Amino acid sequence: MRRRSEPHTFEQRLEAQRLLLEHELASLPAGDQRDSVAARIEQLQTAAEMFEFLMPREVLAPR
Repeated sequence: MRRRSEPHTFEQRLEAQRLLLEHELASLPAGDQRDSVAARIEQLQTAAEMFEFLMPREVLAPR
């Protein structure tokens, strides 16, 4: 039987997506597609900052 992986947090998913896009960005030449990927990276960073701002402090406190 197959084991299920641990669920990933929202922050982990944002970080993983950002890393994938940064890797893709490094291989793209200047142009519209590169600009689009760079804009998406900025959106992910903003989402991570907003999530941190909106989460209750108890949830973010280290255990």
